[in-house]
Amino acid sequence: MRKRGPQMPFDQVFSAGAISGSGMSAERLRMEVIANNIANANSTRSANGGPFRRQDVVFAEVLGATQQRSGGPDLRGVQAVELIEDQSELPRVYQPGHPDAEPDGFVRMPNVQLPIEMVNLLTAARAYEANLRAAQTFRQMNEQALTLLRG
Repeated sequence: MRKRGPQMPFDQVFSAGAISGSGMSAERLRMEVIANNIANANSTRSANGGPFRRQDVVFAEVLGATQQRSGGPDLRGVQAVELIEDQSELPRVYQPGHPDAEPDGFVRMPNVQLPIEMVNLLTAARAYEANLRAAQTFRQMNEQALTLLRG
C-alpha cells in the first residue's frame, strides 16, 4: 500500500480557479467604471445635480471562515465592496456661452483626467489578463493531473 501525503479538502481543490475568477470579475467591473468615467469626462449635468464626479471601485479580500493549517488566512479571492465618488475639486473652465456657465462665465467641469483614466484602464486590463492566465494554467494542471491518474 502506498503512503499518501497530507490530503487537501475537496472544497479547496478548485480554490485557485475561484480566486482567479473573482479577480477577473472585479477587474471587469473596474474597467466598466473607468469607461463610464471616460464617457462622462465632459458631462456638466448629472442625475444628482452638478457636474459628473469621477468614480472608483473599492476592493476587499474575501476570507474563508477558518484559518489554514499553517495559521495563515484562508484566502478566497477579492470582491468589489463599494463604488465611491472622487471628492477632489471640480475644475472651473471659462466658457461664457455654455448653458451651465455661472454668471462670471466659468463652468464647473467633471474631475475626470483622461491620462489617469487611461493608465487605470491599462492596469485593470493587465490585472484581468494575469488572472485569466492563472486560471488557464490551473485548468491545464488539472487536466494533466487527470491524464496521469487515468494512465
